Amino acid sequence: MDVEGYIHSVVTGGGVDGPGLRFVVFLSGCRLRCQYCHNPDSWIMQDGKKTPVSELLHEISDYKEFLAGKGGVTASGGEPLAQPDFIKALFQGCKAMGLHTALDTSGFLGADADDDLLKATDLVLLDIKHFDPAQYEVVTGGELAPTLKFAERLAEIKKPVWLRYVLVPGLTDDTDTIEKLAAYARALGNVERVEVLPFHKMGEPKWEALGYGYKLKGTEPPSPDLTAKVRTIFWSHGLPAV
Repeated sequence: MDVEGYIHSVVTGGGVDGPGLRFVVFLSGCRLRCQYCHNPDSWIMQDGKKTPVSELLHEISDYKEFLAGKGGVTASGGEPLAQPDFIKALFQGCKAMGLHTALDTSGFLGADADDDLLKATDLVLLDIKHFDPAQYEVVTGGELAPTLKFAERLAEIKKPVWLRYVLVPGLTDDTDTIEKLAAYARALGNVERVEVLPFHKMGEPKWEALGYGYKLKGTEPPSPDLTAKVRTIFWSHGLPAV
C-alpha cells in the first residue's frame, strides 16, 4: 500500500537541518501553537499537498548521488510525527537507498513514533522549547511532559540526538532554567550537540496574512552576547553548542 501524506514544501539543498547537504521535507500538521513559529501556514494538515510516499521517494532518488555519504533526508514541519505512518514509510525508503535520515520534532507526539519508525531514523533533532512546564505551555500551548518522555525513550535506545533551543528574549531566555535543561540533556547521555537558534521574525508576515495575532511583534532577536552566554551554559555541561 502506497502511504499518502500531506506535504507543506520541500527544500532540495538544505544545510541547517542535520549533517551535510539535506533534502528537507516539511510536513503539514501540528498540534502546538508556538509563539515564534515561522511556518504557521503548516499547522493545518489538510492545507498541505496530498502526496504518495512513492512519488516523494522518486523525487529524492534524483538527488541520491548528492546526498549519499554527504548528507541525507530530514523530515520537518509542521510536526512530522503528526503523520507517523508516512514518515516511517519515507524513512524506510530512504534507508533502502542508503541515505541518512533525520527527524526534526518537538517530541510532543513522540508516543506516536513506533519502534520501526525509530529504527529507520538515524538522528533526532529534538526541539525542547522550554524546560519549565508552566512556561512551556505559555510558549507552545501544550505540555512539556510528552517531550521529556520521548527524550528519555531516545536515551534508552541510544538514539543520537541534536538538541535544539530557540532563544527568544523575554520568553525562553531565563538562564536558571536553561542551566537545568543543560544538566538534563547532559544526563541523557545521547545528546551529541546543542543548536541555540536565535529568534527571528521571518514568520511574522505569514501570521499577519493568516489573520493570527502575532504576540512577538515587539520582540527583537537576541543580542550576540546573550546568544553566546546561552551557548556557554551548554558548553559548561559538556555539550558542544553552536
